[in-house]
Amino acid sequence: MQIWPGQPYPLGATFDGVGTNFTLFSEVAERVELCLFDDSGQESHVDLPEQTALCWHGYLPNVQPGQRYGFRVHGPWAPDQGAWCNPAKLLLDPYSKAIDGSWNWNEAMFPYQFANPEDSKNDLDSGPFVPKSIVINPFFDWGHDRRPNTPWHRTIVYETHVKGFTKTHPDLPEELRGTYAGMAHPISIRYLRRLGVTAVELLPVQQFVQDSTLLDRGLRNYWGYNSIGYLAPHHEYARGQRGGQVQEFKQLVKAMHEAGIEVILDVVYNHTAEGNHLGPMLSFKGIDNAAYYRLMPDNRRYYMDYTGTGNTLNMRHPHVLQLIMDSLRYWVLEMHVDGFRFDLAATLARELHDVNRLSSFFDLIQQDPIVSQVKLIAEPWDIGEGGYQVGNFPPLWSEWNGKYRDTVRDFWRGSDQTLAEFAYRFTGSSDLYQGSARQPNASINFITAHDGFTLRDLVSYNEKHNAANGEDNRDGENHNRSWNSGEEGPTGNPAVNALRARQTRNFLATLLLSQGVPMILGGDELGRTQNGNNNAYAHDNELSWYDWSHADTSLVEFTSRLIRLRHRHPVFCRRRWFQGRPIHGSQVSDIGWFTPGGTEMSEEDWQAGFAKSLGVFLNGRAIPTPNERGEQVIDDSFYVMFNSHHEPVEFRLPEQKWAEQWAELLNTAADTDFLTEEQLGPEHAAGKTMQVQPWSLILLRRLS
Repeated sequence: MQIWPGQPYPLGATFDGVGTNFTLFSEVAERVELCLFDDSGQESHVDLPEQTALCWHGYLPNVQPGQRYGFRVHGPWAPDQGAWCNPAKLLLDPYSKAIDGSWNWNEAMFPYQFANPEDSKNDLDSGPFVPKSIVINPFFDWGHDRRPNTPWHRTIVYETHVKGFTKTHPDLPEELRGTYAGMAHPISIRYLRRLGVTAVELLPVQQFVQDSTLLDRGLRNYWGYNSIGYLAPHHEYARGQRGGQVQEFKQLVKAMHEAGIEVILDVVYNHTAEGNHLGPMLSFKGIDNAAYYRLMPDNRRYYMDYTGTGNTLNMRHPHVLQLIMDSLRYWVLEMHVDGFRFDLAATLARELHDVNRLSSFFDLIQQDPIVSQVKLIAEPWDIGEGGYQVGNFPPLWSEWNGKYRDTVRDFWRGSDQTLAEFAYRFTGSSDLYQGSARQPNASINFITAHDGFTLRDLVSYNEKHNAANGEDNRDGENHNRSWNSGEEGPTGNPAVNALRARQTRNFLATLLLSQGVPMILGGDELGRTQNGNNNAYAHDNELSWYDWSHADTSLVEFTSRLIRLRHRHPVFCRRRWFQGRPIHGSQVSDIGWFTPGGTEMSEEDWQAGFAKSLGVFLNGRAIPTPNERGEQVIDDSFYVMFNSHHEPVEFRLPEQKWAEQWAELLNTAADTDFLTEEQLGPEHAAGKTMQVQPWSLILLRRLS
């Protein structure tokens, strides 16, 4: 087999229209074999002939897209020193742009791909059993594709799962359910547009593999936080030919963009699927273990683990940083995605043990002309010491605001707390972000996410019910800040069910009226339940998939109307912080906080831990805001009355200077609302007393 020297960059397999250049980084390798597989599984191999700057490379003419390949790395076997080179193990290319889905991940292959925890090599050949990398066709007709570039303050995120969203949809062709093509289908797009969301945040679609421990229990990794290919779309969500997942994912992005919807990827750059020293040898571990992973300094056989998954990527190594940055740029430039949500992002910031928000990774993001211009979202915690870093990320970043989630949950279940905490969260959490030159869009507000209860379960269960996970209910969060509304789980009690419906509306209304960027857990608007399971990562089945046949259509419509209200009125999604003082051209301040008695809140009122009721005035008319065409829009003003007390509370509306007349748009304790604004609700004059029912809110719009 003829092989030419080729080029050291770009890394990975690059088809140029004639042949393919292969290159692999390894500073410990003494020899690297490129292994090619035909359709029958027959392997041929050739040494990469050149090494340049620690990269082994070679060019094979006539190697075309669809070719399956892998590497065998010859080098030191010294586990105590962190070296695991073993040519018996076929290794995936870290820069694979597609990974073969024809392999069968089962118990028969496990002995072949695991590293030996002892000092002797496991010489069983893993080649016939492990996944292979695929040379892809990089060409795609993007047509006139343009990114929506939705401004952060106008963004509404919908966290969803490619397979779960489509798997049981009765109106989709059966062969498209659970696939990229199903998500790109006009029926799926039409639903998202009708709902009104501006971005889908997809649970991991980078190639991941199944965990043997789950397969042993008859379960599968559903969420996908077990990555092995950072440039490869996951093969199980594709329906076409080998390597077709790349084209199908691009078509999904193109279809979303045509509908004005952004695509944000949940990415897992903190660890890989290779686990700890007992885990499988699939790629990085056999290529250059000490370069790719953080190792224990006193015994380099073992791994530092800030993620709870067995290993942590070594963000201090330049080639690991290069891999991640190359991956991010690839997804932006070649796949046209609009942003990223970084799983356990605090891990990425660890230089030594402590979290350093100015670490090398964030410096690279800051200066990168491509990645710095897309949406960047951090999950600002990991399980290591000092890992909870909400509010501490650099100015470019938005963050999943865990404090928003906890505070709003506590408020609506009636927990004693200071109202000041709730007020900060409702207005964008300036206490967390304003000091670092960030605006309200730094706060990604959410009530529920994939990890935890669904919204329906949040109001239906006090305790987690994770027996189906096979871990004796030990897994998952124990402190959920949930309330079952009086009975645990499903009930025929109409009073309990009515309260649950009200609380659901309370949560959705609070989320979509808050400053910051709202994130809706996909399926919450359908009334989706996981039967009290708050850790459904292992359920690639009906427990996790959307149950379209039992969708709560009235809740879908309620959510859609709330979203339209937010889109219409910039006061709910301001670019800048409220100042709490009079603004030129207005007699009153841009925001006002009131006791139920109609007087402005005093310091003593703010600190009353037992208080569970307050009102807030949002002055829209004082804040001219340009719309998407650059025209000035003078918006309406609103008053929201919150009552999380278990009894009705009398609210007196503020005096006339705030408004002379109000119209009721929403009362979560009522059966109807007026969010469409096609017909205004009951009118109320300044100073009038109104009764707000237990666990409910009322939204008023100023008329004059």
